[in-house]
Amino acid sequence: MAISSAPGPTFGRRLLRYLASPKNIVGSLLALVGLGLFFAGVIGGVWPFVVLALYTIGALLAPGPRRYDLSGSFDPDEVKSALAHNQHLAQGRLPAPVMAKLLKLQQEISDLIPFTAQFPTGSQDLFVIQRTATDYLPTTLQAYLSLPPQYATTKVVQDGKTALQVLSDQLDLLGSKMDEITDAVHKQDSDRLLANGRFLEERFGTRSDLSLPS
Repeated sequence: MAISSAPGPTFGRRLLRYLASPKNIVGSLLALVGLGLFFAGVIGGVWPFVVLALYTIGALLAPGPRRYDLSGSFDPDEVKSALAHNQHLAQGRLPAPVMAKLLKLQQEISDLIPFTAQFPTGSQDLFVIQRTATDYLPTTLQAYLSLPPQYATTKVVQDGKTALQVLSDQLDLLGSKMDEITDAVHKQDSDRLLANGRFLEERFGTRSDLSLPS
């Protein structure tokens, strides 16, 4: 995976931006509450209208998808501040295995900060690093932490999974993207090392091996 530059706007990107927006997240959470009321027997045959109404209310009350300038500069101080805020937000409120996933993801973002000067202007990967720390991750955490703890850990909300399991999957998704970016950065470094070895071999007529002499 190469460190990429941002593509032009498309319908697919606009759709993904909406799916990750507070409007869709809040609307979906309220719709899940409607489904919970239906399965609890509180509402009857009108449940589809209740679910749709709750989603609409959430989508109308929440702020819309944010627009970002991909050509803007990366702000390491903003990222570091966001990482500290995310940890403070989740501290003591997540089970240990999920908290471990969060800390691993945050550490990976922190480890990428010294390499960000290597990214080209307008890099989509650079945009993703900053947005993950300052937007995607805190929005994901806040959506989960807004649920009652008992409901979040026991109530099945999607595909046989509880809200806690959904949160864990979302952290895995964000972590896999950071893994891809980290691999791309380290591949560039290893490519430079190999290129330097070829230069030395051509310049001095000797082969440079990363091994001890016998």
